[in-house]
Amino acid sequence: MDIIQSGAKAPSSKNRQPWKYIVIQGNAKAEMLKVFRQGIEREENESALLPQSKQHLPGAKHTVRIMEEAPVILFVVNSLGKDILSEMTPEEHIFEICNIQSIGASIQNMLLAATEKGIGSLWICDIYFAYSELNKWLNCGGQLIAAVAFGYPDEFPGERPRKRLDDIVEWRG
Repeated sequence: MDIIQSGAKAPSSKNRQPWKYIVIQGNAKAEMLKVFRQGIEREENESALLPQSKQHLPGAKHTVRIMEEAPVILFVVNSLGKDILSEMTPEEHIFEICNIQSIGASIQNMLLAATEKGIGSLWICDIYFAYSELNKWLNCGGQLIAAVAFGYPDEFPGERPRKRLDDIVEWRG
């Protein structure tokens, strides 16, 4: 609960607090992983939502294996969000962007709170390979944004490579 409360304390655009958290564990986790695998299989064999991202399907399968090991999976939903395939006016699109930025801050707060408690976490966007299947299974309304796996780590990998600051920062003035 402390981790979720940290997420709920994140700043949000116009204080809309667009997040909703769905905690999955126990038997529900096994059901969710089955649904996730069905989505990945559909992406491989049928009409893919992400046809230009097929090279990332092995990574999504690896993510499912990581999720199997984690005792808790938390889905984060934009409770004010529209379906990702819906058409939007420019104003609605900006509204979505602001809400997703707010949700990103919420997720980051939870990751930092988990790290402070010695709990490992993984921010998961591979859920989009099973977007329609997970949305149907979750039956949560809103727009599914991400998942986060939480558990006590059995490894402590080093920091991933990062771009050089000179390559990503532009100073003006």
